Amino acid sequence: MSKFLEIKGTVIDQNTKDRLVFTDLIIKGTNISTVSNIDGEFLLKVPAKHVEGVVVINHLGYEKKEVDISSLKGKIKIALVPAVTALDEVNLVSRPGDAKKLVLETLSKKSSLYNNSNTLMTAFYRETIKKRRKNASLSEAVVKIHKQPYANYRKDNIELVKARKNTDYSRLDTLALKLQGGPFSNLYTDLVKYPEFIFTEDDIDDYEFSFGESTNINKKMVYVVNFKQTAFIKEPLYYGKLYIDAETLALTNAVYSLNVENKHLASQMFVRKKPRKVAVHPTKATYRVNYRTQNGKWHYAYSNILLSFKVNWKGKLFNSVYTLNSEMAVTDWEIQDSKFAKLKNQMLRPSTILTDQASGFSDPEFWGEYNIIEPEKSIENAIAKIKRQLKKS
Repeated sequence: MSKFLEIKGTVIDQNTKDRLVFTDLIIKGTNISTVSNIDGEFLLKVPAKHVEGVVVINHLGYEKKEVDISSLKGKIKIALVPAVTALDEVNLVSRPGDAKKLVLETLSKKSSLYNNSNTLMTAFYRETIKKRRKNASLSEAVVKIHKQPYANYRKDNIELVKARKNTDYSRLDTLALKLQGGPFSNLYTDLVKYPEFIFTEDDIDDYEFSFGESTNINKKMVYVVNFKQTAFIKEPLYYGKLYIDAETLALTNAVYSLNVENKHLASQMFVRKKPRKVAVHPTKATYRVNYRTQNGKWHYAYSNILLSFKVNWKGKLFNSVYTLNSEMAVTDWEIQDSKFAKLKNQMLRPSTILTDQASGFSDPEFWGEYNIIEPEKSIENAIAKIKRQLKKS
């Protein structure tokens, strides 16, 4: 008997039939999970001991759905019903009057609302670099996140389990151009653990906060807070939306972008090294982080980063446009009662760039029982091309 059951499918809106991106799918009563990709597609590997269990499907603004795993056969479609947010008089009266104070209160609750134990998280990481529309580099890895308690200030560590990477250096004419990236970039989007990357007590006054239209998760109301930098601040800061659970005031999701209007200052935030003859500036920098709740405690679950850069070489008529997209999804986790052991040879540095290892792409069983994010169409095509190249060599 196989050690696990593989379920593939798509999550859609029941009314519009639109595909739902970044939907959580969790095996009930466990921490085993996955997330739907940019095409709304998912792949969930269910261990044999859980095949008689239930999958719980969650998406912001939709009603939660539970489905028996035994009923999920073939390639399936799961339709979610949009949740209606009825803002009655009680909701309107109870909503905080000051959006900024609400954000500060939310950030102050990390010790009580978020996981305060040493937690060993299994996660899947994928990073693609495209030159215009063509894939130039594809990296994928399974990692173990040594997640520190939210109450302390110690930074998390990442242990590499296995990885594969393929890079077409003929397309990367910026070999000397090093961009901030890697799994740590995604980990640092955890605003509750690392608020200093956006909001600190010193700079929170540089932002304006306002309420947007409320939504809900699992029939629980969620406040939406919009934020942007004030008009008199010229340095690049962030703008976006924070989703805050109305009952507990926990941050459940955040979607935000960097203001890249000041090309010079925005470039300094990302470019670590470049040739003298090159001018580089970001044209887009967007971020997403999602949290999940288990046993009354929230934890980091998924993040996505999309960066676009324009590269101008002195003396060249045309510029190059690069897009870096990275995502990391927690697929399982367990509480560690003791302190983490430091495995120096397996620990990644925040500056680590995954080394080339193309061989994994030729092995259909490379990831084994690990849950991964289903690749989107363009990545599937890139992987198919890599496999063809490996057969020729």
